[in-house]
Amino acid sequence: MSVELQEVREHMGRHAPFDTLSDELLDEVASNIEVAYFKAGTDIHHYGQTISELCYIRQGAVDVYRRNGELYSRRGEGEIFGQFSLLRDNLVRFPSQAIEDTLLYYIPAEVFRRLCEEDDNFADFVELERPRLEATVDKYRRNNDMMITRVRKLVTRRPVMIEASASVQQAAQRMREENVTSALIYEASTSVDESQARYTFTDSQGRAWTLIGILTDVDFRNRVLAAGLAGNLPVIDIVSRPPRTIQSDESIHEAMLCMLRNNIHHLPVLHRRYPVGVLHLSDIVRYETNSSLYLVNNIFSQPSAKGLAQLSTDVRAAFVRMVSDGADSRMIGSALSTIGRSFTRRLLELAEEELGPPPVPYCFMALGSMARNEQVIVSDQDNALVLDDRFDAERHDDYFAALAQRVSDGLAACGYAYCKGNIMATNPRWRQPLSVWKRYFSEWIARPDPQALLDSSIFFDLDAVHGEETFVEQLQDLVAEQASQSPRFLAAMARNALNRKPPLGFFRGFVMENTGEHKNSINLKRRGTAPMVDLIRVHALACRSRAQNSFARLDDIAQTQLLPEGSGERIRYALEFISMVRIRHQALDIEEERDPDNNVEPENVSSEERHNLKDAFLVLSNAQKFLGFRYPMPRSR
Repeated sequence: MSVELQEVREHMGRHAPFDTLSDELLDEVASNIEVAYFKAGTDIHHYGQTISELCYIRQGAVDVYRRNGELYSRRGEGEIFGQFSLLRDNLVRFPSQAIEDTLLYYIPAEVFRRLCEEDDNFADFVELERPRLEATVDKYRRNNDMMITRVRKLVTRRPVMIEASASVQQAAQRMREENVTSALIYEASTSVDESQARYTFTDSQGRAWTLIGILTDVDFRNRVLAAGLAGNLPVIDIVSRPPRTIQSDESIHEAMLCMLRNNIHHLPVLHRRYPVGVLHLSDIVRYETNSSLYLVNNIFSQPSAKGLAQLSTDVRAAFVRMVSDGADSRMIGSALSTIGRSFTRRLLELAEEELGPPPVPYCFMALGSMARNEQVIVSDQDNALVLDDRFDAERHDDYFAALAQRVSDGLAACGYAYCKGNIMATNPRWRQPLSVWKRYFSEWIARPDPQALLDSSIFFDLDAVHGEETFVEQLQDLVAEQASQSPRFLAAMARNALNRKPPLGFFRGFVMENTGEHKNSINLKRRGTAPMVDLIRVHALACRSRAQNSFARLDDIAQTQLLPEGSGERIRYALEFISMVRIRHQALDIEEERDPDNNVEPENVSSEERHNLKDAFLVLSNAQKFLGFRYPMPRSR
């Protein structure tokens, strides 16, 4: 292959969907391309014209349009277009135009069809490309729905194997050397009866062996020492048999049930008939200690704030485990929010034990991501206190100030950073009677100046954590009723929601952070999830939704005519995908012992993930454009 074709091959092999092709197919693609050049502003395809090739962008950028002239997608280096026409009737359905000087590789239709026929990944990519984002999110969801954590996940070492002819003393010495509490006992197979067939396996040299049992520390204690037997006794005389075993692809839950039913602590794990490990009951206990349910129970059993702070590493372990087990963003957000609420409630209980009962009823209120059940592992504090209207500052505020300080300091020790904007119950402004909170909210809605809009974007995600929940419910009702009746407020909130744009460049690629320690990266919260949450909130306020979670708000919005058909589902998929990219990168940071953050570098994202991120950011961009159209500012009278 010439140097020129090798360069073509290498370039295409770095980008989806060519990055998964076999060498043979990639060679065929590179050998059959034609090169075309288009100056900026030049039309590439017109609607209805005949097309006979797939277009691959080697250099430059291309806009692809819908028939009505609306921008459908912006494509850059390493991306393809034209596949829809090839898959249908070879007539252009999506016109295209070069938006900068562009070099294209044309891949003939016959080569394109062979790729579709011979490579499932390629076929899936081009056939599902229009709903690519939806297909990816649905795939994650299906994997999670069918997810059963397998026993093999807990097997970390090969089993210690001892021949049946060894003595008890030799077996004990071997187990001491290997630092294990059990060993599998086997013997050479000569004739195998039906009852032993499932325990017979073949080693790498083709010899047949039979697993006859398992030897444990308890066997040495009960069957050798307690019985006064000699160390030269054949180990086969004391082994527990027949062995209870489990297949490596069975669930951990099934393994636990097997141990409980048979009152055993050691369970040999087989891959088909071959022993691959031994599962100990402590392995399951250790695994379960990383679960969010176990962690919540542990939180409420802690006798002090210091004990709670020591659980912060367990929170990260639970987070990483949920990510590795395939949980979606809604499950992870709900679990982490539950953990955060549990820390808060326990700190409030401990504070009340120390300070005494509160002088008047109160409700500790969560704001932001915790209120929406959308917390991730990188989160600060956003909270407030709603007090009974009998509250008297001179008589009661010292108590509630001390209460708020203990909770805030405790949360900081547990890994929830102090809010840089001082949106915490330690701030007297956010520690007020219910009537004052109602006035706050009514004034923000009636007079949406910049500060009121900032406060609204924070406080209009609110939920009760501990205490008199009806206080917060009244505030939720007030917001739902008054905001929906104020077109001026909705218009102002809509414009405020447009301040954070997705990181899509005018021509191609992503817009990076250009200063600070995260230079040349994308902040997926500031540029992705936060503006998505903002625009969803506006629509939710307009339809009087009392839901706090963004996905639940989309459910309420779907019952109205606020969004064009299909738009709500596209927003849902985009939010889920951006959230999961953010979550997975935070989990990777923890696994590699880095401080997790919200920033990703595009070069550390796979080609397919970059495509999906661009699609998701385009959904966000289009949704923001519609937001300004949907909520125009009323004319002054």
